Amino acid sequence: MIEKRIWLGLAAALLATPPVFAETAAPGKADCSVAEFAMGLRFQQQSAEIQALQLQAYNIATEKLDKAVAAAKDPSKLAIVTDLDETVIDNSALLARDLANCHQYDAWDTWLPWERDGMPRLIPGAKQFLDRADKLGVTIRYISDRADEQKKYTLATLSKLGLPQVSEHSVLLLGPPKVERRAIVSADHQIIMLLGDTLHDFDARFRKTPLDAQRNTVAEEAGKWGVEWIVFPNASYGTWSKAPLQGWEAEPVVEPW
Repeated sequence: MIEKRIWLGLAAALLATPPVFAETAAPGKADCSVAEFAMGLRFQQQSAEIQALQLQAYNIATEKLDKAVAAAKDPSKLAIVTDLDETVIDNSALLARDLANCHQYDAWDTWLPWERDGMPRLIPGAKQFLDRADKLGVTIRYISDRADEQKKYTLATLSKLGLPQVSEHSVLLLGPPKVERRAIVSADHQIIMLLGDTLHDFDARFRKTPLDAQRNTVAEEAGKWGVEWIVFPNASYGTWSKAPLQGWEAEPVVEPW
C-alpha cells in the first residue's frame, strides 16, 4: 500500500465508519475534485476483471510456492513477504464512503478509524494461498504501512479474517522503510516471493522516485514479475494518481457506427 502519513491527533475528530460495503452513490457535486477517482474505484471494487486478476496473481504465486518448496531441503527456512492493503485485504468500502462524501481519501485522514473499526474483505485467493504456505511449513511475514501504534487492531482484523501465522512478530508495520523490514526477514530466512500492489513493496528503487524512473526499473527487472515478485492491481490509489494523461493530438471526429 502507498505510504501514508498519519497524524494520530486527528483520529478523535473523525466520525465512526458506517456499515461496510453499504451502497454509496458517486459524488454529484460539480466542485467535488475527488470525483475523478470514481471510475478507478468502481473498477477496483465492482468489476469481475479485478477478481480475475487477483485470482490470477494468487494462482501464479501458488505455482511458484510449490516449486520452491519442492526444491528446498528445509521449507521452514523459506519465507514469503506480503503487503496487506489491496494485496491481502480489500479496503475499498472506506474509499467509497469517503468518495460519496467528496472527501479526498488519499489524504489518509480517515484511515485510523478504519483500522480500528472497519471490516475489510479478503482479496480473492489470498487466504487459500496463505493457508497453503502455512501448511507447507513456509514462514509468512506481513509487511504493511498500517500504523504501528494501532497494531493490536490490525492483528485483530487479520485474526478475524482467519489468516495464518498472525502474531506480534510476524506483522511488521509502519516504521523503518519496507526495505529495512524485509532485511529483518532475510536475516534468517530465504525470501522466495514478495507480494504487493505498489512497487516499493518489491524494491527500494521504486520508493519516492519519478514515474519514468519507476517504469525503467520495471523494465530492467522484467524477469522477476510473476516469478519472485507478484504484483496486484490497484486502480484506486497510487503514486501514479496525479500523473497527466497523454492523448492523441488529432481533432475529435464523430463518426457513428
